[in-house]
Amino acid sequence: MKMTIKSIVTIGWNNSAIVAAVVLLGIVSAAVAEERASTDLKNDVLEWIDQLDSPSVSKRAAAEQALIEAGPEALPFLPETKQGMSIEASERLARVRSSLRSTRAETNSDAITVRLDGASTLGDALEAISRDSGIEFEYPGDQSIPIEAVATPLSFWHAVDYVLDQADLDINFYGGDRDTLQLQKREEDRPSRVDSAAYTGVYRIEPTSVTSRRVLNHPNLSALNISMEISWEPRLTPIGMSIPVTQLRGKLDDGAMLKPQESGETIDIATHSDISFSEFYLPMQLPAGQPESIESLSGVIHALLPGQRQTFELPLSDSAANKKIDAMEVKVESIRKNGPLHEIRIAVTLEEAGRSLESHRQWIFENKAFVRRPDGSHAEHLGYEVFRQSTDGAGIGYLFDLGDSARESIFVYESPTAVAESEVSFVLQDIPLP
Repeated sequence: MKMTIKSIVTIGWNNSAIVAAVVLLGIVSAAVAEERASTDLKNDVLEWIDQLDSPSVSKRAAAEQALIEAGPEALPFLPETKQGMSIEASERLARVRSSLRSTRAETNSDAITVRLDGASTLGDALEAISRDSGIEFEYPGDQSIPIEAVATPLSFWHAVDYVLDQADLDINFYGGDRDTLQLQKREEDRPSRVDSAAYTGVYRIEPTSVTSRRVLNHPNLSALNISMEISWEPRLTPIGMSIPVTQLRGKLDDGAMLKPQESGETIDIATHSDISFSEFYLPMQLPAGQPESIESLSGVIHALLPGQRQTFELPLSDSAANKKIDAMEVKVESIRKNGPLHEIRIAVTLEEAGRSLESHRQWIFENKAFVRRPDGSHAEHLGYEVFRQSTDGAGIGYLFDLGDSARESIFVYESPTAVAESEVSFVLQDIPLP
């Protein structure tokens, strides 16, 4: 039965029923439109794939470009292989898939924008940040503290700092987790978080201390070290983060330049998936004269940023179960008894791994892995051992206490399935000197 607004009114529905029906019709219409758009995109993608084998060189190139311009939404409709496809068409399809995966990873690693224009209390503001970022906050204190709304959209960390400054709060990074930030009362002498930090990309950078050392009998050992904290949006953890020493530039308040020490090519910054900040220091040369502050200090942060996290579910009833999402495949290699425990050996491979697995593969081992029992409960692993490493993946053996339910359970592995190159510059200003 096709129902319109007019027919609803005619049959005598009351106002609330009419509103509900209008909302329902809107939802249905939107769903139909979305389904139709998806079908149209699928048809276009399949047509372009056929054109990859066109006799015309210009049509083949145009089809490849059209597939790339369709965006990551086209990925589900790309076949892994197609019978009868030429070598050239297969190569073009592989380039398309690689390009779309990179685009999706870059999109997922873009900085989050938060709107606080409707917030009037701490609770409102934290809810707005959670709404736009997916990050939760843990704070048992008073959430009715007044917060001044701001009309301009802010980056995630700028929004967090803006709110915490007004509520006189700070962050305990050791108390939260990947999806939660724990808040605590601020120390009395803690300066403004907004005024102390620089924001760039998904990062927040703050100098925490400056120490100088003058070595009289070995002047070349004299130095000025600037201790730093860097935070990233908790939803992602940078891989292989570093700052090139040669790209550090500083200017002192007396007009002189602040130069880095010759202490290596890069400053490598350790990261961990459960703690969204790290500490490091910038090694600078001890300045001459008596400057009182660093007027500006700039540099560049290099890292690989993970894309959207995906969930791989592999039934242990199948000793060779495997699943592929985007560029990552997870496969069960074996399930074996290890005393009273079970060892589940899995293989994780990543197509076009590049630098993400060269020397910074710890992120693969930090990914969440557990077993879901038949009753829905989770069995956390009791430890793991890496039994194989290669340029495109690793073999990992997890130990579980599963009793007699091993074969009826499901192994679950959560991981980003692509990474994107990231390079952002930062500028810190007005850093007091000792």
